[in-house]
Amino acid sequence: MPSSRTDGPPVQRAARRPAVPRSPRENPLRVLHARARRAWDRPLTAYYLILGGSALITVLGLVMVYSASQITALQMSLPGSYFFRKQLLAAVIGAVLLLVASRMPVRLHRALAYPILAGAVFLMVLVQVPGIGVSVNGNQNWISLGGSFQIQPSEFGKLALVLWGADLLARKHDKRLLTQWKHMLVPLVPAAFMLLGLIMLGGDMGTAIILTAILFGLLWLAGAPTRLFAGVLSVAALLGAILIRTSPNRMARLSCLGATEPQAGPVDCWQAVHGIYALASGGIFGSGLGASVEKWGQLPEAHTDFIFAVTGEELGLAGTLSVLALFAALGYAGIRVAGRTEDPFVRYAAGGVTTWITAQAVINIGAVLGLLPIAGVPLPLFSYGGSALLPTMFAIGLLIAFTREDPAARMALAMRQPRFGKKRDRGSQRPRRWNTMRRRASVARSSGER
Repeated sequence: MPSSRTDGPPVQRAARRPAVPRSPRENPLRVLHARARRAWDRPLTAYYLILGGSALITVLGLVMVYSASQITALQMSLPGSYFFRKQLLAAVIGAVLLLVASRMPVRLHRALAYPILAGAVFLMVLVQVPGIGVSVNGNQNWISLGGSFQIQPSEFGKLALVLWGADLLARKHDKRLLTQWKHMLVPLVPAAFMLLGLIMLGGDMGTAIILTAILFGLLWLAGAPTRLFAGVLSVAALLGAILIRTSPNRMARLSCLGATEPQAGPVDCWQAVHGIYALASGGIFGSGLGASVEKWGQLPEAHTDFIFAVTGEELGLAGTLSVLALFAALGYAGIRVAGRTEDPFVRYAAGGVTTWITAQAVINIGAVLGLLPIAGVPLPLFSYGGSALLPTMFAIGLLIAFTREDPAARMALAMRQPRFGKKRDRGSQRPRRWNTMRRRASVARSSGER
């Protein structure tokens, strides 16, 4: 009989492999957070943030100055690129100042503190001399240099207070004198009040607010006690309230907070309301570069104090958030430089510069958004104005110089590729020792090696 299938030898099945336990998949958010943290901890992070952030803000500011100032220039019977060319010239000079300041050693910056302070005070006194000082928009804070060029000495007073105050506090820190309140206040506070008095003689309260913020930043970094800090703050607030109460113009600006109509009563809120109109009409991505409607005579100071409103109208929410992100990165880098140094002068100066730029940006943007009174201060590195751009770019050079003084950053910069025109011998290359960079082989591998 034919054999059935069941009569054959049994089929042996292959033994199953033991299951290999799979490693749990890592959370993508944790991986991204770890990578971002390693990137932030690199020695050159602050260096690249300061250099790249300030360059992007300046370049974007040049583009927006050209776009926002064309109509104003044509209304004044000037070429459409008039204000842009002046701002470009100031940016070129500022870039030279930034490069010089970034290459200067810290001891030279300290040596320049007193000459810069004396020069700023001398120019601020000249502003009040009849025939020399020039009044612009009701403020006597300008000196004419001939032709269409003017200089505002109070802008250089910010840089003078930062350098001189940082050098003064650093010397007292080395002598262990900052534990006494009289050494904490004198002569820093009287000198700052002298600068504030010279500025207020011209009626420029916006710049006075920035100088006050720098003073408080220096006192905070020096470790002023809470009672002492609160006392100085109370005196400054009382003086500010008196100056606002006694000026109808400042009271009118304060009354325009939250206004939605240009003429809601006896106070004219035209500029504040049209700034909100410009931001509201921008949408997500804006109406397009150069397509602003408010700059056609509706928005005063479109290329200076209210350039952020034109940016929101032409570039939309994406453009304004990009500007805010750049200023946030610049502020973070300045805080990082001040927090990681062991040199007291570097800590005070870096903190003073960061307070200056951050406070001025907050006051300007807050005024455009209708959250703060209009103070008449430009957006740092962004608005039109060479007098504001030059000392600010020198201050950015200060921060870059401070980052280069850090030992880890100095080592990282030394391990970068050589400058153009210099060739490195391949046989002398060595693997890099910095643990955050990939090591390279010291010799070339053969063609069969993988």
